[in-house]
Amino acid sequence: MEVNKEQLQALAELPEDQELLMLNLLRYKDRVEETGLTGETSYKQYMRAASPFFEKVDAEIVFFGRPELMLIGPEDQELWDDILLVKYRNTGEFFKMTQAKGYPSELREQSLQDSRLIYCKPHIR
Repeated sequence: MEVNKEQLQALAELPEDQELLMLNLLRYKDRVEETGLTGETSYKQYMRAASPFFEKVDAEIVFFGRPELMLIGPEDQELWDDILLVKYRNTGEFFKMTQAKGYPSELREQSLQDSRLIYCKPHIR
């Protein structure tokens, strides 16, 4: 779950006026050692704590939910616990939020067994 510094740099070099859509694939820990809570409960605490930071940069949570059925794909592959799709006005707003003083990244990290954070580039219409 380490940040790929080269990919992060590529994200920082996107045009400043380009909207940013980030896909989060989440797999929760069964139990968080630090708190004794489930990873899912701990992640909900992260989302509550992070909400003011999302609001400050005018980020929009487009979707937050659980995948249920894999209609196309390997039957033996386990689905992610939850999926979160967030839209940011631009890369600057994303970095502003994640680097803001008090941003609760430690709550996110302690909640997750595994995750993916994927920038999704829109097709030109």
